[in-house]
Amino acid sequence: MAPNSAQSEEWLALCRRAADGAQAAIARYPKLEDRSEKTGRGEGGDMSLVIDRAAEDAIFAELEALGEPLTCVSEERGRVTLNGGGPTQVVIDPIDGSLNAKRGMPLYCMSIAVADGLTMGDAKYGYVRDFGSGEEWWAARGEGAWLDGVRVPALTEAGRVEILGIESGDPRRIARYSTALAATTAHRLRLIGSIALGLCWVAGGRFDALLSLRSIRSVDAAAGQLVVREAGGAVVFPDSQGGDLSAPLDLDMRSTVVAARGHGLATELARDVLGA
Repeated sequence: MAPNSAQSEEWLALCRRAADGAQAAIARYPKLEDRSEKTGRGEGGDMSLVIDRAAEDAIFAELEALGEPLTCVSEERGRVTLNGGGPTQVVIDPIDGSLNAKRGMPLYCMSIAVADGLTMGDAKYGYVRDFGSGEEWWAARGEGAWLDGVRVPALTEAGRVEILGIESGDPRRIARYSTALAATTAHRLRLIGSIALGLCWVAGGRFDALLSLRSIRSVDAAAGQLVVREAGGAVVFPDSQGGDLSAPLDLDMRSTVVAARGHGLATELARDVLGA
């Protein structure tokens, strides 16, 4: 089943071409030593690998071929205007889960969000391609969330927290929050190393909630947060002014993020674990 609007279908087609190009670019570096090559620090602040740059180049090739005025925010290149720039914002993470990708672990993805403003609440389209499984997650504002062409069932807040996803596998951060995590009602914790995928897994009911123990950037969450919201879940950014829909899409945004199948659970986790 396709998205409802013609505009959503156009963005879906472009994102699919971009994901195919990015995946082909990554495949040119099959070995760990090839993928480990560093290319300097990206505008998002992290050290960029050759596969990050290659995937980003493939995505920008599709955006440039579109021939429309766009303002892009990308993890490696930063803010880029195409065809003079325009009010449409495209927020790009070429590879979310680069460490996984470098090591050959199949938990990394491409994330693209399209917005008609400057905040998370302005996101109108989001797409995440899981390069390991091949799954496609997307959402269009007011049209719902989708997994491989099937609409994601609406989330319900009721029920116990069986699986809580955690991001930031830094042992020191886990130790810092260990007492608060132990006090939650979660039955099990899972770490997968990708914010975008973790958000999609909340939307799909694989995680009951997702909690980051470190600050993330807009590019990590812009697409996935829309997928969660369109599935009926909630996303909060406790450290961002406004804390929720008003979190900015620019690369200066830094905040922890909490997503859950309902707003009550999201705010409870933010308060009880992060102290927000």
